[in-house]
Amino acid sequence: MRVGEVLKNIVDRTAFDSAIRHLGAASVRLPTFRELADPSLIPTEVAAEVARHDPAEPCPENLFRVHWFNGEGGAGTVATPGFVLLGREFTGVDAPIAVVLGDRFPMIGSHKVLAAYACLVSRLITGRFDPDRDRAIWPSTGNYCRGGVAISRILGCRSVAVLPEGMSAERFEWLRRWINQPEDIVRTPGSESNVKEIYDACDDLAIESTNVVLNQFSEFANYLVHFQCTGAALEQVFRHLQSVDPQFTLAAFVAGTGSGGTLAAGDYLKDAHDSRIVAVEPINCPTMLYNGYGSHNIQGIGDKHIPLIQNVMNTDAVVGISDDSCDRLNVLFNTDVGHAHLIDRQGIDPSVVEEMQHLGLSGIANVLAAIKTARYFDLTEKDLIVTVATDGSALYNSEREKTISSSFSGDFDAVSAAETFAADLVGVDGDHYLETLHRDRRRIFNLGYYTWVEQQGVELDMFDQRADQRFWKDIQEVLPVWDDMIDDFNRKTGN
Repeated sequence: MRVGEVLKNIVDRTAFDSAIRHLGAASVRLPTFRELADPSLIPTEVAAEVARHDPAEPCPENLFRVHWFNGEGGAGTVATPGFVLLGREFTGVDAPIAVVLGDRFPMIGSHKVLAAYACLVSRLITGRFDPDRDRAIWPSTGNYCRGGVAISRILGCRSVAVLPEGMSAERFEWLRRWINQPEDIVRTPGSESNVKEIYDACDDLAIESTNVVLNQFSEFANYLVHFQCTGAALEQVFRHLQSVDPQFTLAAFVAGTGSGGTLAAGDYLKDAHDSRIVAVEPINCPTMLYNGYGSHNIQGIGDKHIPLIQNVMNTDAVVGISDDSCDRLNVLFNTDVGHAHLIDRQGIDPSVVEEMQHLGLSGIANVLAAIKTARYFDLTEKDLIVTVATDGSALYNSEREKTISSSFSGDFDAVSAAETFAADLVGVDGDHYLETLHRDRRRIFNLGYYTWVEQQGVELDMFDQRADQRFWKDIQEVLPVWDDMIDDFNRKTGN
């Protein structure tokens, strides 16, 4: 049976019935994926109830805020997702770069809560998770597990966050506020690039059958929700800009690999607009580029393996970004000295500079990769590049202090700001850029064998199917089925 068919079926009727009783008693109504892709479809009475709640609150109403169309601060809805448009004075390239802001998502300030919702809810409606019996295990380098904890708490499910001990202090502070039992935070060795250690911890937890691992790197719901919801959101940003200048074309979508989920939006945009898909990874850990290894600090971007849900064979380019550049730009974008240089010395619009607080480390990496993409393909002022900022700078205050101490000897001054702007932003080099031919895509695809077939026990036939674009078209057909199942689920719960 193909993956798409498996995802459409109720696997365990007992678990399904338990989920109906559980969410019915909790008065939880689940949003459909079409509603999260287009919040104008949310019923008026539901939207009115949502508006009465704080976006940071762990309440069922905030499930209807798990989309890209939240207003500033997460309140209200807007016709076009929040974004910042970066021009030549900021980037040094002709092609405009639209950065769509993920920190408007509720509760965690990151778009990873969207993936977490999809992964858990798709299991509830198909009888693959019993909320009265099972614990949701969320392996992550930080934002996905926070999203999972938030969604689990709203749905009344116990959850466990599994993440490397070296992630930002702000991630752990948030988890301590949201998790009731300290043992439900599992710290694994290493930092961003140490995913194997996360898997090992999950394997240990999975010995207990009631521990259900929702692995974002292999959960196809992660791919599907970004295909539909993130893809539609980015398309709306493009259409908005095209309404201002009809000559705009959508030249490329640029995003860090991470779990492989966000890159699914590229499949949507390529289908609709024939845009390129550019995958980003840290040059300090160059898996796709050089079959390499290492460690890095671009939190949320790359993890020393190829995710199962990454549609590698549809990727047009891979670009490597420096750890150090992202760290230094995090300082430039979020200090008074940096702002003074950008506004007073470079003449950049203060409103644009203010918006840079919405870019975390991976968002900065995506901007640098977009600049490299514009240069590599000789893109013009009519060639729009879209990318995303997974989260905002507020999650990296502690990392910024570390960088000021280590890279600037504790003093980030005007000279440091000028040097950082020139070397790390407008002066970013064109090295470590690969336009992928078929053999390159096949090489990268094959790298996944060691993780998924040899270590995680994925059937070889299923692994190989993913090289064919018909596989991805097949699973995309699951989305309207899931929406019908959610509608039916809500009717059964009475919510």
